[in-house]
Amino acid sequence: MAVIVLLTKIEAVKKIVFDLSRSIELHKIAATHTNEKVIAGKMEGLIVLNETVTWRAKHLGVYQNFTSKVIGCKESEYFADEMISGAFKSFKHEHYFCTNESDSTILIDVLEFKSPFGFLGKLVDAIFLKRYMTNFLKIRNKTIKEFAETNKWKEILN
Repeated sequence: MAVIVLLTKIEAVKKIVFDLSRSIELHKIAATHTNEKVIAGKMEGLIVLNETVTWRAKHLGVYQNFTSKVIGCKESEYFADEMISGAFKSFKHEHYFCTNESDSTILIDVLEFKSPFGFLGKLVDAIFLKRYMTNFLKIRNKTIKEFAETNKWKEILN
């Protein structure tokens, strides 16, 4: 199983960062490079505990569907989503929100995933997919940071 841990410092209050991280609209903006569209489940707004969303996106040159469900949530502190159908054998993304001494928010992503196909899948995870998924998260977090640190968040969180 591949594990990615990514820390992102954001100069904004936790509540804004937490809500932007759960926003369907912000995810679409952050994932324009993969042409992500919602095709089922939660279509807009902030995803909450036990809700699902199905995305259709082009990854690695192939359109894929990916359905995830929010399996844990504590307001402004934590939420986790897990794949219930898609290309991975397993996929779990935990999002933690901490405040440092200067009242900045530290967004901590812990992403665990496993590709199918046994040893070949492990090889793909290690050689290529871990880097690809890390870059995807960095783009997403850069977008969250950009919106949270400016008044752009008001366009998303009405």
